[in-house]
Amino acid sequence: MRAHLSIIRIAVLGTVLALPLIILMALIFREYGLFAALLFCVGTDLMAAVVMKGISFKAGAETLIIALFVILGVKVASMVSAWMS
Repeated sequence: MRAHLSIIRIAVLGTVLALPLIILMALIFREYGLFAALLFCVGTDLMAAVVMKGISFKAGAETLIIALFVILGVKVASMVSAWMS
C-alpha cells in the first residue's frame, strides 16, 4: 500500500518535532551527563516505536544493544585519549 504523502511535508513535520527533542537532549547532556542523555534518547526512540505501533521485543533489544555500544565507545575513547596524552 502506498501512502499519498508529500515528502516535503513529512520532512518539515519531522524537523519541527525533532528539533525541540534535540535541544532537550543537549540540555540534559550538559546538566546530567552522557548516561542521562542516552537514557532520554532510548526513551524517545521506544516511545516513537510505540506511537508507530511497530515495537517488538527484537526492536527493543536492538535499541538497548546500540545504547550499550555507545556507552562502551565513549568509555574506550576516553581511555585511549587519556593514554595518548
